[in-house]
Order: sequence, then structure tokens, then C-alpha cells
Amino acid sequence: MISQQAKDSIERIFLHSARTRLPVDSSDACEITALDSQQANTALASHIVVLTISSIAFRFLLVLHFNDDKATRDYFLRDSEERSLAEALMEVGNLCCGAINQQLVEFFPDLGMSTPYQLNGACVPYLTELKPGYLAAFRVSIGANVQLGATLCMCASSPVDFVAHVNEAEESTGELELF
Repeated sequence: MISQQAKDSIERIFLHSARTRLPVDSSDACEITALDSQQANTALASHIVVLTISSIAFRFLLVLHFNDDKATRDYFLRDSEERSLAEALMEVGNLCCGAINQQLVEFFPDLGMSTPYQLNGACVPYLTELKPGYLAAFRVSIGANVQLGATLCMCASSPVDFVAHVNEAEESTGELELF
């Protein structure tokens, strides 16, 4: 129910959004590598943050995988002791998911985003229970030391077909969108 051109569009939107929103500093390198379909069904790290975009036609999940290690804490927390790594990644993930939402709203005007939440990485294999029409996994390397995983999962209740043209030159630091 999800066309190949829609799947390709979702991937382009994700790649652009991740490169522009996941790095804390826009000058930090962000390399994203697609993983095979088997890896989409496995935990890429011990913790995950889940963000959801829903419409009448589909439910899209962005799952960010992370390990609570020194390199990741140092990068995302930057000496802050006021919040946890999961909270920092929920915030950064929300920016990334918001950028995806901004691209999708052009084609699907009635979208809603959920509040991000944290789960154990062991939950990832159960994404297949949702019977997704699209499931893809990526390794995200930020700077020299930070490794994240990302899983994209889309479940459609009606046909989803669109072509998104992502403007790679368009970058912003993130805006607050009010509904």
C-alpha cells in the first residue's frame, strides 16, 4: 500500500532531516549508512527513543537507537547535568521528526506528532507486529565518536503515494511550530 516512490521519498526526507537536525553543531560531520533489511528487525543499541507522526492514511515511527556511553553523553549533554541522555536525544529526535513532519505536511495536511518516549532496545524486533509497509534501518555516525541507529517504520491504512523533492541546500537551526 506504500508505493516505491513514496518509500524513496521518505528515505530522502529522513536523510536530509537527520543530517540537519541530529548533529548538535551544524559543522559536525553526519554520515548515514543504510543497513540491510534483517538489521531493521534488530536492536542497534540498548536504548531507543520513539517518535511518531500520524495521519488518516498512515502511522510513521522514527526510532533512534543509542547506547548510554561516554562518547554519546559527552556529545549530546555537553557538561549539562540537568537532564539525562534520553531527554537530550528526545529533544534532538523531536527536531529531526519535526523536520520530517514539515516535509510530509505538504502531501498530508492532517498530521500529528506524538510526544517522544524511551523504550528498551529489545522492543525493536516487535515492530514487525505492526505489519509495516516500509521498514528500514540506518547507522548514523556523528563526528568521530558518536554512533546512533535509526529505524523508519511506516504502517499504512490506505494507499500512500507521493514524490518529495528535498532541497539539500535548505537548512535551518530548527523552529518551534505552533498548532
